[in-house]
Amino acid sequence: MSDPMNVLAPEHRRLRIGDAWRDAASGATFAVEDPATGKTIAEVADADVVDGLAALDAASRAMAAWAATPPRRRSELLTATYRALTERSEEIARLITLEMGKPLAEARGEVAYGAEFFRWFAEEAVRVEGRYSIAPAGGYRILTVPKPVGPCVFVTPWNFPLAMGARKIAPALAAGCTTITKPAGQTPLTMLLLARIMEEVGVPPGVVNVVTTKRSGAVVSALLADSRTRKLSFTGSTEVGRVLLRQASDNVLRTSMELGGNAALIVCADADLDVALDGAMVAKMRNIGESCIAANRIYVEEPVREEFTARFAERMGALSVGHGLDDGVNVGALIDEASVTTIDGLVADAVDRGARVLVGGERPDGPGHFYPPTVLVDVPEDARMLQEEIFGPVAPIISFTSDDEVMAKANDTEHGLAGYVFTRDLQRALRFAEGLDTGMLGINRGLISDPSAPFGGVKQSGIGKEGSHEGVLEYLDLTYVAIDLP
Repeated sequence: MSDPMNVLAPEHRRLRIGDAWRDAASGATFAVEDPATGKTIAEVADADVVDGLAALDAASRAMAAWAATPPRRRSELLTATYRALTERSEEIARLITLEMGKPLAEARGEVAYGAEFFRWFAEEAVRVEGRYSIAPAGGYRILTVPKPVGPCVFVTPWNFPLAMGARKIAPALAAGCTTITKPAGQTPLTMLLLARIMEEVGVPPGVVNVVTTKRSGAVVSALLADSRTRKLSFTGSTEVGRVLLRQASDNVLRTSMELGGNAALIVCADADLDVALDGAMVAKMRNIGESCIAANRIYVEEPVREEFTARFAERMGALSVGHGLDDGVNVGALIDEASVTTIDGLVADAVDRGARVLVGGERPDGPGHFYPPTVLVDVPEDARMLQEEIFGPVAPIISFTSDDEVMAKANDTEHGLAGYVFTRDLQRALRFAEGLDTGMLGINRGLISDPSAPFGGVKQSGIGKEGSHEGVLEYLDLTYVAIDLP
């Protein structure tokens, strides 16, 4: 087995600022570990405020020239990035697995998904347009001119270390913005590798800056307090999102916030159970369940509850747990010990309140941050796992008897990111589509993420959309010009 770390040279495990790879000003570093073993795999630069502001200096210096770069040239660079990611998919996937823990097959899927954002927004870069019209009252013309918002700060999570950065960087560059990305401390290596690849394909210095740090609060706060920053995009918890929104308000920053979820997956009695089972496995277990759109609560209509539960538990119990780089592994390690402890606590809380464990439910002995696929039934309404984001391979199953009942339960949360409904009744599906408080809904489908579709939530699950044509609009301001013409 080749060493995945060979793909990222030691000199590229430092900060990417302007045209240089450099150490943190303090010389500090922090360790990145393999969550399947707990062993350190690399040391990366640990930036502080002065480094963050240096990245903003670089992004600000590069802004005017990048905004003036012809859209076709920006498109070509995004296309070149897409091709490079595709050609180097295997080595990138192995690095993702090593630092994040997901199985290699899942990591390959993430590379393909992340690369598609660069291809999609390469196509959008040449289609940014305003409009020209006659004022309704006559006498003058209305011209609208889209312009890049300016330097952008991105705070990305650890669960999709390539794709979440790609989903922000690609539209920003398409619109003509420069960027500073602060990746999660658990998974900085993939973002550093992306910056290296974009340097190699010819993206100009200062357009893509990467600042790795364990002092996220101080560094990001300083960036948001600087008037040169004009946009913040964050993917992460609702709790952190609220803090960043308050900070962003001081400079009235444009924001895109993709926050927490508590997705309900609803299986109706008229559903094709084979389709529902396949969809539920994807919606629950994609990325080991460490996804904001993972099925957090599974509601099954009473006539099919027993059959669905038995078949779902059988499939969950058959999944293989182990190091993501090993052959045949379906479920890799969770990101860190805190995640395992949290999930174990949610299961214990449900059991204490009367839930029964059908599969899993006990963390294994040995090294690494593992938790087995787990299915619970008889989960009471007051169980914490029905209120909190599980973010792991644990599936509570709850029965329901009417659409009104399950709709009310599904909507009884501060979140509104995603949901899933399985039914063969078109009218019923449309009632759910109109009645569920979610930004995204899968009908007879457990996989809904797509670079060409608008990703985002309602309520406290976020603001704005990522992906699709709407995604590039998040990085554009609009100037209205009134032209006198009698």
